[in-house]
Amino acid sequence: MKPGTETVANDAGSGAATGTGFDAWMALQKATDTKRANLIADIVGHPEGAPTVEELEYMNPRLSGDAIRRHLNTLRTVGVVERRELEPGERMREFPYQFFELTDDARTLFDRNGLFPEDAWMRQYQSVEKTPRIRDIETMPRPTGEE
Repeated sequence: MKPGTETVANDAGSGAATGTGFDAWMALQKATDTKRANLIADIVGHPEGAPTVEELEYMNPRLSGDAIRRHLNTLRTVGVVERRELEPGERMREFPYQFFELTDDARTLFDRNGLFPEDAWMRQYQSVEKTPRIRDIETMPRPTGEE
């Protein structure tokens, strides 16, 4: 960890080191890359807070699905986002089954630093005209619980 950095506690983001291993400095460093910041903004703005890669690709047409997956993997590695998957019996044919959402540690960190305010990004996300396919995906049930 860099000198003068902190890890974020799960409870209130007090800055105390915890067993979570969440490194706030590293998370901010990775999250403030322009492309990853745009993905985070779309996650925050998504009506369910857990978009699929297909939705993120629609919102970021200059990024390929593979590039989005690489950026999401980077954000997962530093504890900013987590992936949720529908169980095999809950999956719908020809629809995505993986969803990405912010971790509690990341939300606490961003709130404490005034980054990615939900209201602003939700308004921005809602202002984008969606295709029928994207609207259908937006309304899909999202999994809950651990990965």
